[in-house]
Amino acid sequence: MDDDKFLPKLSQNLLKILDDDEYYDITIEVGKEPYVKIFRAHIVILNYRSTYLQRILSTNKKKNDGTLTHIKLPNIPPEIFQIILRYIYGGRLSLKECDTLDIIKILAAANELNLQELVGYLQIYMIKNNNNWMEQNFNLVYKTSFENNSFLELQKYCNDLISKGPDKILESISLSSIQEKLLISIIQSNNLQMSEIQVWKYVLKWGLAQNPELPSDPETFSKEDFNVLKNTLQQFIPFIKFNNLTPREFSNEVLPYKKVLPKELYKYLLKIFLNSHPDSRPNDIKNVDSKIITIQHVELISKWIDKLNFTDELTSSYEFKLILRGSRDGFTPDKFHEICDNQSCTLTIVKVKGNNQILGGYNPIEWKSERSFVTAKDSFIFSFKNGDDVNEHILSRIMNENYAIFNDLTYGPSFGGADLILRGDNGHCMKDSYEKQIRGASSESVLHYGITCDCCNYTIRGERWKCTSCVNYDLCQVCKQKLYIHLHPDDHEFRLIPHSETLDRAPQYSIHFKRCDSCNNLINGVRWKCTFCKNYDLCQDCKSRSPNTQDHPNNHVFQPIGYSDIPFSLEDDPAICDYCESVCIYGKCFKCANGEFSVEEYELFQIIRK
Repeated sequence: MDDDKFLPKLSQNLLKILDDDEYYDITIEVGKEPYVKIFRAHIVILNYRSTYLQRILSTNKKKNDGTLTHIKLPNIPPEIFQIILRYIYGGRLSLKECDTLDIIKILAAANELNLQELVGYLQIYMIKNNNNWMEQNFNLVYKTSFENNSFLELQKYCNDLISKGPDKILESISLSSIQEKLLISIIQSNNLQMSEIQVWKYVLKWGLAQNPELPSDPETFSKEDFNVLKNTLQQFIPFIKFNNLTPREFSNEVLPYKKVLPKELYKYLLKIFLNSHPDSRPNDIKNVDSKIITIQHVELISKWIDKLNFTDELTSSYEFKLILRGSRDGFTPDKFHEICDNQSCTLTIVKVKGNNQILGGYNPIEWKSERSFVTAKDSFIFSFKNGDDVNEHILSRIMNENYAIFNDLTYGPSFGGADLILRGDNGHCMKDSYEKQIRGASSESVLHYGITCDCCNYTIRGERWKCTSCVNYDLCQVCKQKLYIHLHPDDHEFRLIPHSETLDRAPQYSIHFKRCDSCNNLINGVRWKCTFCKNYDLCQDCKSRSPNTQDHPNNHVFQPIGYSDIPFSLEDDPAICDYCESVCIYGKCFKCANGEFSVEEYELFQIIRK
């Protein structure tokens, strides 16, 4: 006998319970005026079918005086909730009579109620059965898919469609309604069949469409008008390859809007185009084949190679030849050594997963597979805090030249003893052989460590509002303004909590209960663990003196460990680190404390002097 033979009958009986007018114990007010409807339901079913409703019901305990529990769901249309409610009771969903717009509304409601089974099903259903409508209404689909991280199937669908036919998408969407993120994704596409001047004109038209109050003629723009347009277009500028324009195109189409360009970029382009034939394209600048860096990064890194300052004029010209890309060739150390061994003058570029940070390092000598530290006097590492902004950077040159580069078959490109180490799609970063620490969570004077907002589930930064009636209920300053969404009791008051009350929760390095194999003292602070020996650890002081301690091999690399043992967390809603976006355990980000990061993309270039 089939295990699920009796399920259809069970589903029918549960739907009859939903229609019953006698035994319900909760009323649900759904929608907003004037479209509001009251639904009757049963607490026990709602409690076990939806974790969202379970949380709401936990703050609205059933009273002993016979009064019915009453909750409100203002963000869901009544006709959509009717469909959702029948799914909750009977596990049934009929979409044949629903148009695609209704299905999107059902998807949004299912996500709000945390019905993940339904969320996954609806995405697959739309992609399989409503493909034409989704292409014609791509802007809405894209906006919906990226409003929440639960819509991963829709996000993949959108990204695939952009990569296959970006021009088709541009033609099908109204210019004024297209979203900024969508337009950026389209102009980044490798398959975009547009010249660079067409891209600039399209972006410019989009920016003007977002600000209809601006004059049509840039000659009549005020200083404030230019600032408004500059703020609108600032996210697009790094993705436009201005050096692919002719001087005539630059003069006619870009120069009238020069005040929206960053000053350094404008001066850079002016220097190129002033000395060129009006219809030629500059051949002294090459586009960089990168998904991570732009021509502005290339110019700055070229100056670092020549040991010039940020404001110095570039005297040499370099070609940045792509030889490895993680998403194309693979992230494994084997692939790195297969492609890059015996290659000298290479630049490693890393896009950190979870934020917009870029890390990198320059190696003037050849990479090898044999385990060794190698001397290099001209190597350096660096970071860009915000990948698009070259001004906000850290440059760190080699300090201990004998440990500039680390080679090993099981490692990717690695700089110093721990300064920038890559191993597959993970890495760690802690000052050791180079001048400066290039990565680390900045001091957060307004971060309430270990305190999670009970609405958005992120660590609270800025103002922390604590409920004076509930034992443990806090809101951030953004969610405090949206009390109507999370249905917290209206008669509960909130108190503003000063930052000083949570300052002691800030992550501190721990005592490791391990002894240093050099000085035999208990390690307190950063523990340096040899990644090749089974049980060999050094304290910070001994590691700083010399890696070759007590005849330990000098070609072994050490991993810094701030917290030695990451505990198992029993938290239902753990906080999220605002720096690396990883889950925090008991209010502490162990990943950041250990200098670790995940790699979203990485590229290696051979730097060739022209």
